[in-house]
Formats: sequence, C-alpha cells, structure tokens
Amino acid sequence: MKRRTFIHHAAHSLALPGIIGSLGLSFDNEENLKTLLIQASQANKVLVLVYLQGGNDGLNTVIPLDQLVSLNKVRPHVVLSDTKILKINSTVGLHPSLSGFSNLYKEGKLNIIQSVGYQDQSFSHFRSTDIWMSGSGASNLVTSGWAGRYLNNLFPTYPTGFPNTNNPDPLAVEIGHGTSMIFQGPTALMTTVISDPSNFYQLINNTNDTVPATNAGNKLGYVRLVAKQSQQYGTVLKNAAAKVTTQKVYPANNSLADQLKVVARLVAGGLSTSLYLVRLGGFDTHDSQVSDTDHSTGRHANLLKNLDEAVTAFLNDLKFLGVDEKVVGMTFSEFGRRIISNAGNGTDHGAAAPMFVFGNKVLGGITGKNPVIPANANYDSNLEKQFDYRQIYSSILQQWFGTNTGIASNLLNGSFTSVPIINDGTVTAVPAVEAIEPITVYPNPIGNSATIQTISDGGLSTLELINSEGKYISTIHSGISTIGKQSIEWNTNNLPSGNYIVAYRTGNQQFTQRIVKN
Repeated sequence: MKRRTFIHHAAHSLALPGIIGSLGLSFDNEENLKTLLIQASQANKVLVLVYLQGGNDGLNTVIPLDQLVSLNKVRPHVVLSDTKILKINSTVGLHPSLSGFSNLYKEGKLNIIQSVGYQDQSFSHFRSTDIWMSGSGASNLVTSGWAGRYLNNLFPTYPTGFPNTNNPDPLAVEIGHGTSMIFQGPTALMTTVISDPSNFYQLINNTNDTVPATNAGNKLGYVRLVAKQSQQYGTVLKNAAAKVTTQKVYPANNSLADQLKVVARLVAGGLSTSLYLVRLGGFDTHDSQVSDTDHSTGRHANLLKNLDEAVTAFLNDLKFLGVDEKVVGMTFSEFGRRIISNAGNGTDHGAAAPMFVFGNKVLGGITGKNPVIPANANYDSNLEKQFDYRQIYSSILQQWFGTNTGIASNLLNGSFTSVPIINDGTVTAVPAVEAIEPITVYPNPIGNSATIQTISDGGLSTLELINSEGKYISTIHSGISTIGKQSIEWNTNNLPSGNYIVAYRTGNQQFTQRIVKN
C-alpha cells in the first residue's frame, strides 16, 4: 500500500501524529506536515447546512426581551405574548416552539448569532438565495458556491478520476429535488444529490416505486433504472447505510427529520463526506404567520417546531451512534422579515436575522447584541446587520475545518473578521463580540456632516464618493493610515440630496457602503 493511501485510511481512526512517529516517516518541511494534518482533520469533521427556505422571521424566533414594548407597538399582528416566550437569559428569549433549542442552549450546544445579513439587502428570494449560497456581495454576480469553491480548493481535479482509492466517498451530499448553487465549483458540481429520503431507502433496499404495466410504465421504469445506475456513488452510499441497522426515533411527518435521519446514518456508516445540505421550506410567511387567537401557534410555530424536533432528534441520534463529536450544524435563510407586521397576520421580506450553530463542539452562548427596534420604525424599516454572513462562513472554515485565513479570504472574495463559534477546549462561553466592518458611515441617512470609520491594515488608503450610477464625484480622503480603526469627520453641507456610494480602497481591496443624503 502506498504511504499516502495508508495515511488517508488510518487518519479516520487513529491520531495521525502517532502514526507518523511510529513509522519513522519524515516530510520535506513543516508546511507539508501541517497540510497533511489539516486534510486529516477535515476528513473527520462534518458540517450540516440547514436551509430555512423562504426567509425566517428572526424577531419571532429569537426575541429581544429588552425590546418588548417597542415590538408590541410595531408588530401587533404577530408579536408573541411575554408569558409564552422561552426566556434563556435576562434579555433573550426563544419562540415557545423551540423548547429543544432552549435545552441545547442550557447544555452549551447552541450558539445564537444575532442579526446576520449583508450590505444592500436584496428582497428577492432568488437573488438573495444566490448571494447566500455563492458567498458574494450584493453587487457581485458569482456563479459558483462558497462550499463548492472550498471543495474545489481541496480536490482541484474533480470530477476527473473520482471516485478513487484515496477519495471513495461523495465530497458533499444534498437532499432535495435538484441541485443548489452552494456546491457548484468553478468548473464542476461538487455534490451528490439524494432527491428525497424515500429514494434513499429505495436505493439501499433495492426497491422501486411501482410503475404501470404499460409501454409508458416500462419506459419510466427503464429511465429510473438508468438514473440509479448512472449515480457513481450509489454503491458507496448503500454500503455506508448498510453498516447502521439501528437509529433513535425521529418525529413523524417531519420532512427535515427524515433528511437528517439519512445524514446521521451516512455519517455513522463511515462516509468521509464533509458537507451536507438539508432543507425546510415554508418560511415565506406573508400571511397567516400566526393564529388570530394565539400568536404562539400557526404556520411559523409549526415550522419552528419541525426545526426544533428534527435537530434535537438528530443530535440525540448522533450521540447514540457515537459520532456526535464530529458533526456541527448551521441554519441559514435568504433573509429575515420586516420589523413591522402586516395586516394579514404576517411579515414581509426583510434583512438581518439570527443564525443557529449547534453540536457538541459548538461554543455555546449568544454572539452579538440584541437588535434595536427604532422608535420611528415604518414599513420600510429593517434590522441593521451586526455580522456579515461571510464572517460566519469564514469562522466555520477556519475554526471547524482548519482552513487558513488566506485561503478563507480567497474562497469568500474578501477578508471577514472571524467570530468565535467552535469550542477548542480553551473557552467555556461566548465572549462579547463586536462586529467590525471595513467601512461604516454614520448617521445614515446623513445630514450636514457624517463620520466615516474604517479598519486599516496600514499603508495608503482612499475614500471616494460615487453617485448612484457608479460615476466618480470626488475624493473624500487619501493618505497613509496606521493599523486599526480610523475615524474621519466628513463635511457634507454642500452635498446635494440623493443616493451615493462611499468607496474605501486599502491595499488591493475595496469596500463600499451605500448612503443617503437628506
């Protein structure tokens, strides 16, 4: 057996440094050893992405208890009763359907990340989903997914020669009809798709849906057979699933639970796949989000109950199967909902919303501060983001998969401040984290003056004013900056009213913020 092949297989069950030492192997330099160690650790770690499709209402999911008076004023059609909210600390509560998440929080297995979003929020389901899945900014059109680029960085020759001896398993698995952008690499789709859990069980049990005894039925059966045979990894999935004969009970009539049950079985069956995507749809709650008589019940409550029961059953099953130390899960949604509720007992497309990260290796707690409800909130008001969603992706890449900062920045097309998410054994609670933006202009909208705050790595930096059509207007500031925060007072007394962009250039990077002059 080749040394490379042996190490790949042995790393799944033994400590790699011990193997290297006992065999007397040596490497050309420390960087080669470091790379090998990272690849070995990646092979033993799994990230499960839970897509809450439709735009989850964050203010009715993670409730800022210090804002209840304001919430009652602006959300009378959907606001939750104070007596029904699950209070997890003095200032934060969860929807009453999230009792399992409340327990996970108490056990230190849940990290709640407040007000995650991106600048210049798109309110289109399709566009915003593309942004979240591609790992790009609102003004960038990117045709590959952030997870696809991550996998392509590890396996640049895929799909040529895959599967192979060293890489016998799918690189990623998603469950659902069709493929999503998230696993699209620069040149190839990096995932294997299980269209739904029932098809998975047909594969492993060698069964098929009944087809009619007609010419058309025969043709349909043949198409299904060809489709199954064309799946290169079908046998691999079947063999992994066959190793698991008993699992914990999952809730019935819960599509997310059905998907996560498949994931748990594949992970426990020894599949080295590091990324999974599952979905829970129905979060586009423009109307009937809550029941008329009890706002703690209704469509949104049912969705959160399905999420809660599916995730808690999944974690319980992972523990039963002995693989709970290697799995971390993360929820995301294309956007949140508006601050103000509508007359249809619902909420419309909004901006920032909370994310959940869960698992044994998660740094339990709350990251960020409660969102603030403006006293003069109107229909167009949205929650300000505290964290760019790419900060969370970057943190997962670095802290869970061991990706270095430079590679994470390349994968996400920018440098994003990491936030503590994974427990490396040195901390027991989430410290207060301040979201640091490369450029912040405030107040916004601005009057006759404004403050521009930037973060600099040192060297030449430039601030330029650009109109809404992208044409240069003037240079606000240019000069050598010291490392760290910089603040510049900007006199805008003579600036005409309108929409503008402030562009901040430092080194080889550019960051922008849209502003409004009253």
